[in-house]
Amino acid sequence: MTARPPKASGARLRELAELRRARASSGCARGSAAAPRSTAGTRAPVAPASTVGREILPVPPALAPLLPDRGLVKGSVVSYSGAGTLLAGLLAAVTGPGGHAAAVGLPRLGLLAAAEMGARLDRLAVIPDAGQDPMEVAAVLLDGMDLVVLGLGTAVIPPARARVLAAKARGKGATLLVTGGNWPTPDLSLESRVAGYTGLGTGSGRIRSISLDIEARARAGNPRRGRLTARPLGGRVEWIALDEIATAHTSGRPETSSQEDSVAS
Repeated sequence: MTARPPKASGARLRELAELRRARASSGCARGSAAAPRSTAGTRAPVAPASTVGREILPVPPALAPLLPDRGLVKGSVVSYSGAGTLLAGLLAAVTGPGGHAAAVGLPRLGLLAAAEMGARLDRLAVIPDAGQDPMEVAAVLLDGMDLVVLGLGTAVIPPARARVLAAKARGKGATLLVTGGNWPTPDLSLESRVAGYTGLGTGSGRIRSISLDIEARARAGNPRRGRLTARPLGGRVEWIALDEIATAHTSGRPETSSQEDSVAS
């Protein structure tokens, strides 16, 4: 027998009501994630966000070839497991060009890393502690956001509840990305594994870059795999595909950044 979700306390209900009022009065128009940037050269580039018949949220360009639609389909549910660095990159790709995103139940989210990748933190709502029922908070935020990232911890989500929240995302045209826990039948599954670092010596040093092995699996079709590296370039952190790195090295092109900030994972 499936347990009912915990009832919200009076304080939590007031918080949710305040969230609803804030979203209703903000005047934020979704669907602006692919809008032209207002200041050239200040935001990380994003992959083209257009696919016939569907609206697509942009992703870091190096990630796009691994995804069936070269981005995250609006109204879909994506599950993610792996390094927080890629989550930061996805948030940057949406908020940098003007979209709105929220992160729920992720107290260790790397906001500095996201900012270094081009995220606009003024367009990112962060709720580290969502209480006993983070899915309820996510449901509120789907009404007004382009992307909601929901940390589930170790929760196993009953199929009935998953269907309700997936229907809300679909109806609102927002993408729900869940990480942690167990979500039944997502539209797309993303997994990353750390392949290596640079910049660390024996017991000392600072991470200069991080490489991730990525696997993307849609409900239909074969998995797509690739290796991406996040490293400082031109004063910010960029995502680069493995073949691009090989081209840069063989052409003798020098590194263009002396940035000393670490790349958080």
